[in-house]
Amino acid sequence: MFADPLTQRLADFVVGIGIDVTAGELPDDTFLPGVDIRFGGLVIDEQRLAHPGDILHEAGHIAVTEPEGRKAERLEPSDGEEMAALAWSWAALTHLELDPGLVFHPEGYKGDAGWLVETFTSGGAIGVPLLQFYGLALEPRLAAERGVAPFPHMLRWLR
Repeated sequence: MFADPLTQRLADFVVGIGIDVTAGELPDDTFLPGVDIRFGGLVIDEQRLAHPGDILHEAGHIAVTEPEGRKAERLEPSDGEEMAALAWSWAALTHLELDPGLVFHPEGYKGDAGWLVETFTSGGAIGVPLLQFYGLALEPRLAAERGVAPFPHMLRWLR
């Protein structure tokens, strides 16, 4: 579907966890260049895609949305869902063994990409309590009690 092997790898991961991905032309005014959420799936315009890692962040928005709301034409993430999508993105790039700068690039996150990488690398838990509440991942204490790996390991990828 995509010429760039990295874009294809990310799209394959997203499809593999149950989120639809289609290739298509997008206008210039999407929130992130070259990727948009539509009706619970991702549309990727490879010609306009500025940062392939944005695929994971946008997939994170879909993944942390309640199943009933996931199929809306447009998602309107709450602040909590934004934080959960940050943690989800970190878990996804960790799972795929990718460089954090792929998702947390300097052009995103209002200049806080480096801080986010440093926070997650040092064990910070931005958004992790929500992933735990959604049943997607566990913080270290509860993971140890249940005998499973803690975040960034995911118990499941979709809420």
